[in-house]
Amino acid sequence: MLDKLEAIYTRYQEIEQQMNDPQITADMKRYVKLSKDYKDLQPVVKAYHEYKALLASIAECRELLQTEHDEELREMAKEELNEATSKKDSMEEEIRIMLIPADPTDSKNAVVEIRGGTGGDEACLFAGDLFRMYTRFCEKKHWKVEVVDFNEGTAGGYKDITFNVSGEGVYGILKYESGVHRVQRVPVTETQGRVHTSAAGVVVLPEAEEFDVELNMSDVKKEIFCASGPGGQSVNTTYSAVRLTHVPTGIVVSMQDQKSQIKNMEKALALLRTRLYEREYNKYMEEMSSKRKTMVATGDRSEKVRTYNYPQSRVTDHRIGYTMYNLPAFMDGDIEDLIEALQLAENAEKLKASVG
Repeated sequence: MLDKLEAIYTRYQEIEQQMNDPQITADMKRYVKLSKDYKDLQPVVKAYHEYKALLASIAECRELLQTEHDEELREMAKEELNEATSKKDSMEEEIRIMLIPADPTDSKNAVVEIRGGTGGDEACLFAGDLFRMYTRFCEKKHWKVEVVDFNEGTAGGYKDITFNVSGEGVYGILKYESGVHRVQRVPVTETQGRVHTSAAGVVVLPEAEEFDVELNMSDVKKEIFCASGPGGQSVNTTYSAVRLTHVPTGIVVSMQDQKSQIKNMEKALALLRTRLYEREYNKYMEEMSSKRKTMVATGDRSEKVRTYNYPQSRVTDHRIGYTMYNLPAFMDGDIEDLIEALQLAENAEKLKASVG
């Protein structure tokens, strides 16, 4: 373990030197990458120094016990040794987890899409409930939520809604929400009081930054049009809405939530970069899934990940067998305990894979 930590510390020092090199600071793409790597290594380097100091303290106590004859000093050294040895075990466990290769996208912001699935109006209402749940969770985390696009359901909720979430380590937390979410409850439209099962699909993507994707604007077809509201009515008379088509891949994105064409263009380009990045990221996730078949965060959109049972006030996550019986609190954004359980399960799996 110490060898690994020393190698990381050497790399940390190398990055520090490179970041002070004028040639590298002139290359913004490379400098941004180095800055991120430097920041990511800081917690490990801090743990390395603490671990090294602890090992020195243990060696000192052992030497004192071999050479010291004063009983009072020996007793103090024994106590200190026991405490340091106990601390060493817990610190090594923490460091093992820190040394697990992190998903390079975990520190990114996220783009979240929720789509009503099977169940008609009830699925749209449930999609609306999920959006509120994530919004409340993001408020508690002090993250910024920005709606990009949405289509309302005829009875309320959303046929689909896309929103950006920005903050510290957003994607690494929200990525576990990707998949099919199933709800069991009596719909508002049900006159017989029967429980129905509906579903909504959630997709969480890492937001692509400008440096992540080489986007050649000659490959992008741009169209402008008047923004429209529900039923096709015109929202404004200016051509502010933007539709972009990436010709080589056929990916189409449109943006009309801003009154300014320039702002819509900026947001549409950001979304197009994310869509292009998603293609490459999906290949990476497929490769990771083939290596670890039981991986918690596979990114498989068709996988049924969770059931929300209203009659029993029960939430069950099928990936780790987690069940809780306080559905109102969960739907109000208290989802952190479950996400932490999913993170622990994935870390345990990664540890097992690294040992194997």
